[in-house]
Amino acid sequence: MNFTCAVLLFLVALLFALAGITRAGVWLIERRSPPIGAFAKIRGARIHYVHVRAPARADLPPVVFIHGASANLKDQMLPLRPLLEGRAEVLFLDRPGFGWSERGDNETLAAQADTIAALMDHIGIKKAVIVAHSFGGAITTAFARQHPDKTAGLVFVSAATHPWPGGATAWYYKLTATPGIGWLFSETLACPAGMLRIGDATACVFSPNKVPEGYIDDASIPLVLRPSAFRANARDVAQLYDYVRAATPAYREIQAPAVVISGDRDKVVYARVHSVGLERDVPGAELIWVPNLGHKPDWIAPDLVVGAIQKVAGKDVDLQAMARIVEGRIASDAYHDGKCPDIKVPDAELAPG
Repeated sequence: MNFTCAVLLFLVALLFALAGITRAGVWLIERRSPPIGAFAKIRGARIHYVHVRAPARADLPPVVFIHGASANLKDQMLPLRPLLEGRAEVLFLDRPGFGWSERGDNETLAAQADTIAALMDHIGIKKAVIVAHSFGGAITTAFARQHPDKTAGLVFVSAATHPWPGGATAWYYKLTATPGIGWLFSETLACPAGMLRIGDATACVFSPNKVPEGYIDDASIPLVLRPSAFRANARDVAQLYDYVRAATPAYREIQAPAVVISGDRDKVVYARVHSVGLERDVPGAELIWVPNLGHKPDWIAPDLVVGAIQKVAGKDVDLQAMARIVEGRIASDAYHDGKCPDIKVPDAELAPG
């Protein structure tokens, strides 16, 4: 046997071994994070959701949550359900292809918005405040434009909604979105490599704020490392830049009241592009800018998110005062600052309106 053949056999054996490790990892991830809600067949896909019915004396309209990339319904449900239960009808869902929801024919952001609207119809929610985190912000702009009759208000939390300088994304998203090689990568390397890096990656998502104790397991974040979810996540991210470039000019058509919550230390998205852009482009949008806040206001400042829900629902809420209270709580946070550099963009490169 020559050297080339030996190398090829080794690589094939390595791929089979990694595929086996991935299958075992998927089994363990799913065993630790079983479904917690109900299922409904929506536009051909089986969608997993948690529906909290309205109390007899609800003081808020229904609220629907749209999670971001790499996440699932638990990411918003755990910090925010306790603050809203007893006050409003609430719907949390795994976006198509994430958590325990099937992907179905939901490859575009517009299709995902339609599926969320159809799920609302299935449950009986006619109109709701839509609360979106990160990537979910882009889907929410599609929802607000395609289903204005179902949109009572909008709360954008560290949203990704505008073209950013260069349009770059992480290399593993590009690789996974590539036909053929992306499938092989997701079925072999992505899960074991992801489990090795998930702690550091999560720390940078929260930085400079502290990751809540038990967050990764409690929020079932490893579910995204399953091959099918990893591919769905990559395809979503791969199309984001083109979507927001095309969609941004139409944001001025959005009529629902909107609040935008953002931190100046977000290490995941360009807050000065996306959040500043939303304030500029969505008529009447109010920007709540919190110093020393990272990418996770839903966990670090859930009271502020609930205040924003109240505000778009017509309540008299001083969100700027609430933001100052949050600022005081986190002013000294500096977790993982050395390992997770800030991302900054010159004002001259803000996305065009």
